[in-house]
Amino acid sequence: MDNLFSLSVTVNGKTYQRSVDPRTLVSDFLRHDLGLTGTHVGCEHGVCGACTVLLDGAAVRSCLLFAPQVHQHEIITVEGLGSIEELHPLQEAFRDAHALQCGFCTPGFLTTLIPFWEENPHPTEEEIREAISGNLCRCTGYQHIIDAVKLAAEKMNG
Repeated sequence: MDNLFSLSVTVNGKTYQRSVDPRTLVSDFLRHDLGLTGTHVGCEHGVCGACTVLLDGAAVRSCLLFAPQVHQHEIITVEGLGSIEELHPLQEAFRDAHALQCGFCTPGFLTTLIPFWEENPHPTEEEIREAISGNLCRCTGYQHIIDAVKLAAEKMNG
């Protein structure tokens, strides 16, 4: 294939070198090229939030970015937040507060909430609602997600 882009990107702490079509979406690159299927693709228009990842620490919609845009940057996906043995505190809170049902939207919520939670360790319910307003969930009704963020804050802040 002509006109491939030589991409170098760090994902979950590991640097990858790949040749990609410049039109490859970051969501597709993560899922198909790297096999990181935790990043879900819902609407492909940046509306649902299921594809959210952390790009240099900021929550972004991976379905709206082309792979060359992340060249020489760092991405963290839901797979990079914690492990089965040691979950991220927000992942633990999601589990403990029953903040997921089918789980399709959960990776996007977590990666959306990580920078919010780190910048705002004592969030109000209104602030949490605003932070998650760009993420869609068809199962939970959102209250358990809000409860999970509060629980994580309580655990981390004593």
